[in-house]
Amino acid sequence: MKTPSWLIRYGRYGFFLVFLLSFLVVQEIPVTGQNSEALTIEIRRLFQAGEVEIVRENWYGAVEYFLEVLQKNPNHGDSMARLAECYYQLREFDQALAWVRRARVLDRGNLSLANLEALCLIALGKLDDASALITQVLQREPYNREALFTAAELELARGRPGEALKKYQETARRFPDDKRALLSLSLVLGSLGDMETARSYIQRALSLYGDDYRVFYYGAYLDAQAGALDEAARKLDRALILQSSFVPARSLLGIVHYRRGRYEEASRLADQIIGSHRNEVSAWYLKGLSYARMGKTAEARNILQQALKIDGEDEILRIALENLVIQTTSVESPERSGLARWHFDRARQFQSRHLSEEALFEYRRGLRINPYGVERKELAELWRIQGYPQRYLDELRFLQEIGRADRVVQDAIEAYDSLLADTLSRRRGVDTLSIATHRYWNVAVFSVAAQSSVLHVDAGRVVAEYVQDLFTHEGNVRALPLPIEQASFSTAFRTAREGGADYFIILGSTENSRDIRIQADLYVARTGSRAASFSSYKVGNDRLRNAARSIMDQLRRSLPFRARLIQRVAGEGLIDRGKPDGVAVGTSYIIIKKNAPMVQSEGIGLVYSPSDVVGTIKITEVDDYCALGTLTRQGFFDRISVGDEVLLVEGENAPSNASQTTAPVDPELRELLQRLR
Repeated sequence: MKTPSWLIRYGRYGFFLVFLLSFLVVQEIPVTGQNSEALTIEIRRLFQAGEVEIVRENWYGAVEYFLEVLQKNPNHGDSMARLAECYYQLREFDQALAWVRRARVLDRGNLSLANLEALCLIALGKLDDASALITQVLQREPYNREALFTAAELELARGRPGEALKKYQETARRFPDDKRALLSLSLVLGSLGDMETARSYIQRALSLYGDDYRVFYYGAYLDAQAGALDEAARKLDRALILQSSFVPARSLLGIVHYRRGRYEEASRLADQIIGSHRNEVSAWYLKGLSYARMGKTAEARNILQQALKIDGEDEILRIALENLVIQTTSVESPERSGLARWHFDRARQFQSRHLSEEALFEYRRGLRINPYGVERKELAELWRIQGYPQRYLDELRFLQEIGRADRVVQDAIEAYDSLLADTLSRRRGVDTLSIATHRYWNVAVFSVAAQSSVLHVDAGRVVAEYVQDLFTHEGNVRALPLPIEQASFSTAFRTAREGGADYFIILGSTENSRDIRIQADLYVARTGSRAASFSSYKVGNDRLRNAARSIMDQLRRSLPFRARLIQRVAGEGLIDRGKPDGVAVGTSYIIIKKNAPMVQSEGIGLVYSPSDVVGTIKITEVDDYCALGTLTRQGFFDRISVGDEVLLVEGENAPSNASQTTAPVDPELRELLQRLR
């Protein structure tokens, strides 16, 4: 055998190297076995530590442990399943879906994982996929408890609370002592207004699970919804004795104290939450509103500003701060310009993407906060682009009046003043300011007491203030300056009737961390009868903004067109509505004797006698503020006079009498049910 060259080169040292390598090879097998056993022990330790964190509801800590397990063993299916559960509880539904699907690859027969996947699909809005998966589970196990709960949640997501209630009732019959069944049934019944039955199920749950802090929490939630605030506070105190670190109970207790008028106590509880969870925006929000209620408005604004730095996307927080600044600071306050700038920046972003209506909305909101902003000339330019030159000129003139018109603005005013000299309103000598401020429908906007979510106290009032402010830009509707907060329907009815309203709206909102629903019930002010209901459900970014705009759009479409004859010359008449109000050449309107139309006692619309119809007008020319048309009398005598009302001919682009949008059930309810897992 030939000796290797390297062995000849290194001599005896080569023999030593060969001996050492042989020893290591011999030792490899026992060392590997010891490492494997140690790795198994470490994985078991990490997994059990993650399980403990799940029991503590420390989802972040649990995620850390399970991810560490998967670093050591990428195919550890139980850790994948636990990660899916943690991400579901953290409301990261897409991540939860990814992990549960990976876990199911390793354990296809696990029905619990199939149910969790279905729940993730429901949360992500993939309802058909969820339905197919639930059907598969129930075909294998017709009375699978988890699948029955998931099927009920699917019905809620489809906006069928009645069907969901049936499924929960069936589950409760099959599993009469099941905590989740009792709590789910009570929450659904409560959302449907059957508080008495809902609270009876809570009492049963308390008798069976008297040491469970969650049962006390959900019982307190229903008590608060029913207005039983003292009882709610007692249950929450008990929940915190059982589990002092349960933040939702402390937060809800703060909301309950706020609603009881104990603002200092609410603020104290908010401080406790902030002390342990610095970035808990809902606690900052509660503290800010508590300070505002105590009259400490400067401190309240500072607190809400701090909260906004933590989460600039919290719409209710932002609107509450904006409303407070509008109500409690001077028009020249520097606070206004900072808040308004956010809207102006968004307006420019929308405009750069050719989203003119979105940009218009943001410019208007920004100028509502800071009316003297030079950004008004950007709004003016938007009006010009949209084809409203007179409105363009009016905005520039406002800048001139407040001394904020530069040379460019002055030149534009001179040019357009000359260019628009021959417009209809100029030729007829119309007072455009008077037209712009005259409204035909008087509407009161209210929020009835006890409308608070578990995320934002006083959410109903904040949303109502926001919607009331949006009426500023509705050409045919005037929001009456009446107190928004009302104790009950009866006080709202009286306030609206005595305040001269045609209609009043009672607004409510429910929300969770991803969705919001606004419910608006419209009532006839002189009778108190319901006229219509409007609802809007929105998901994702700008959801409150978009939901509020949807409510306004529904109301706008429902209210009949109204105008007034402001001039008459021989066979021609001039009405005080123009192009922005939908008036177009060729449209015909009926003319009703002045003061004859009355608001219907039920539904939306006007009533008048056929004998009050004095003629018609067919539009021949229109501008931004008024329209000219040919008059045709009705009957032998010409009774058409200045001041007569002008209504759209029935059936000609007439609005629907009532608008109802089908919306999924209460988002807050869905959030509470999801947290029952």
